[in-house]
Amino acid sequence: MSEKKTELSDATAGRLKPKVFKKNPIIGTKYTIAISSAKGGVGKSTFASNLAIALKKIDCKVGLLDADIYGPSIPKMFNINEKPKSNGQLLEPIVKYDIQCMSIGFLTDQETPMIWRGPMVTSAIKTFTQKVSWKNLDFIIVDMPPGTGDTQLTFSQEIKVDGAIIVSTPQEVALIDVKRGIKMFDKLGVKILGLVDNMSYFTGEDKKRYNIFGEGGVKKTAEQFKKEFLGEIPIDIDIGKYGDKGKPLVEVDPNHKISKIYINFAKKIKSSYF
Repeated sequence: MSEKKTELSDATAGRLKPKVFKKNPIIGTKYTIAISSAKGGVGKSTFASNLAIALKKIDCKVGLLDADIYGPSIPKMFNINEKPKSNGQLLEPIVKYDIQCMSIGFLTDQETPMIWRGPMVTSAIKTFTQKVSWKNLDFIIVDMPPGTGDTQLTFSQEIKVDGAIIVSTPQEVALIDVKRGIKMFDKLGVKILGLVDNMSYFTGEDKKRYNIFGEGGVKKTAEQFKKEFLGEIPIDIDIGKYGDKGKPLVEVDPNHKISKIYINFAKKIKSSYF
């Protein structure tokens, strides 16, 4: 009886050993940076779009990959309404504002719901990372979906991600999911470049600061997990106004106070790799 138990235990242990994945870089790119939070509605797509433009402004060659299969935002953020061309083997990224872009939203109608199971999502991600003709990019910025599911696992386990930036609002309900995301990246061996406090406060016409979503939560979380706190981005009407027009603020007005924050983030990232 004891021998059988031992055999069973050994077999079970063998099945539970972590699988070793070979991580492949995205061909045509030097560094892959994931923009994540594990929480929806905190401004990841806006951040990813403006960061991509900011990196371009400091002379980097940049790509933007919209990995949110169920809710792609980049077609709207960049006002792209065309389909990518293909040579039968590779898709050509669509270039807008000198940024090479790819999104599932380029291949489907904007209002078509993506009713896909996990394997189909994984297949789409592999297509965008292995079958797109990315060309000589210094950075590819990946706009990740909310959660800690199939997309995150595919990138973390099979694709060489050189760093992740965690974006969150300071309210506790957002930070609960952010903490899960940090633990996921740590467990999967993905370097976290730092945390960003987005929509951190609003300055009224009276010049007073209003902490609509609370104060200091993102910085405290960074300190708790021993990660770098990259800084704050306040609420500004121009971010949403130009985003809805498909013109990222950093492209429209690089001297705007918010644009300067993004450009500082871009300089930090560039200095980390070059």
